[in-house]
Amino acid sequence: MRRLRRIRDLMTGRMDSALTEALLGQLEATKEGAWLAMAMIGGEVGRTGAHEQMRAIEHLGDEERARLVDELKTALVTPIDREDLFRLSRSIDDVLDSLRDFVRESHLYRVPDQIRFTPLLDQVIVGIDALENAVRDLASRPSVVVQDALEAKKAGGAIRRMYQYEISRIFSGELTADAMKQRELVRRLEIVGVSIGDAADAIADGAMKR
Repeated sequence: MRRLRRIRDLMTGRMDSALTEALLGQLEATKEGAWLAMAMIGGEVGRTGAHEQMRAIEHLGDEERARLVDELKTALVTPIDREDLFRLSRSIDDVLDSLRDFVRESHLYRVPDQIRFTPLLDQVIVGIDALENAVRDLASRPSVVVQDALEAKKAGGAIRRMYQYEISRIFSGELTADAMKQRELVRRLEIVGVSIGDAADAIADGAMKR
């Protein structure tokens, strides 16, 4: 019966849907984490509250990743290679993990003037949006997936450039304890940018192999 259900799902296209829905669930949790970080640095949510809320968001992301892994174990067909899907899911997980670390360290370090991180988080959200578009387009418009991935890659690159300017600013002043804490926080966002780029590469590689 299980095999018959799998064949039915293959014939109706539900297999692709289950995998893309799990990826979109991961990305939704990741975007929620980015918006929470944005609310925290803007003072709309306290650091302690943000730290607690991020735990729940991370749990949701982990559940969606586990769902994707389970689907991959028994899927008869996938929208792109299994290896690329797994790479994509892992990179999305890395984005959320680094956002979690950013919020946690902000809670621990109590760095003043965090609003200056807004442009970096803006690009994080742009990158996640582009990855969402790429995942949605896998089934409906595969020809534009690479362009979606390129937009995500550009956002990741923008984050890394902003990181370099922030590091230059920090090192041009007195290296106080607060300055070093700022360095750690901006480094977390730079890792987010790298992971967004890795996710973009995974889905673009998979789309090119189709």
